[in-house]
Amino acid sequence: MAQLSDYRLLCFDVYGTLIDWESGIFAALQPLLANHSQFTREQLLTEYHELEAKQQKLTPDMPYSQLLATVHPLLAERLGLLPPSKEASTTFGESVGTWPAFPDTVEALQKLSKHYKLVVLSNVDRASFAKSNAGSLQGFSFDKIITAQDIGSYKPDARNFEYMKTAVQAEFGVTPDQILQTAQSQFHDHQPARKAGIKSVWIERPGATMGNRDEPIFDWRFATLGEMADNL
Repeated sequence: MAQLSDYRLLCFDVYGTLIDWESGIFAALQPLLANHSQFTREQLLTEYHELEAKQQKLTPDMPYSQLLATVHPLLAERLGLLPPSKEASTTFGESVGTWPAFPDTVEALQKLSKHYKLVVLSNVDRASFAKSNAGSLQGFSFDKIITAQDIGSYKPDARNFEYMKTAVQAEFGVTPDQILQTAQSQFHDHQPARKAGIKSVWIERPGATMGNRDEPIFDWRFATLGEMADNL
C-alpha cells in the first residue's frame, strides 16, 4: 500500500487549503450586506461559489481580481440587494491578498518542504497571489507557482492539470505518479486530479462549504494541513 512518503511533489490549491478563502470572502462581502442579516454564511457562500464558477467558464482568461469584481454585482442582483458601486466591486476584487492563512499553514509548509517539492496551482492571478504570499503566508518560498493567469483557464478545467504535469516534469523530473494534489475543494481539485491520473490528499477543513460534493474522491484525508505534516 502506498505511503505519503512515497511521493515527491505536493501540488497545492491555496485558497481554501492554505488560506481561509471562505472567511476572507465572507468578510469582504459585509459592506454589500449592510442591514441585511437574513442571509446565512452558508447561503451566501453557496450562491457566491455558483456565480464564480459560472463566470470562470465564461471568461477563463479574466484575472481573478477582475473576476471577483465582476461577480460582486451579480451576487447583489441574485440576493435582491441594491447594486454596489464600481469602487465597491473593485475593493471586493482586491481583497484577495488580505484573506487570512489558516493558523497551521506556514508551520506545516515548513515541515512538508523537507520531504517534497511544493508547487502552487491556484485559481488566482499573479498579483493577488503575490500579495497573499507576502502577507498571511509570511513570504514562504514555494518551488514553483502556477496561476490561472499563467494558463488562461480556471480549475477544474483539465488544461490546468495538464499544464502543471508538463511543467513539473520538465523542471523537476517529477512524473504524475509522484504527485499528490493537496486541496480542500472536491470540485476544483480532487475530481479533475483523478481524471488527470493524480492521487490526492483531501484537507477537509472543518465547516468548509465551497467546492464540496456529495461523493468525495480522495486517497488520504486530514482535517488540516498540520495534521498531514504530522503524519509523515
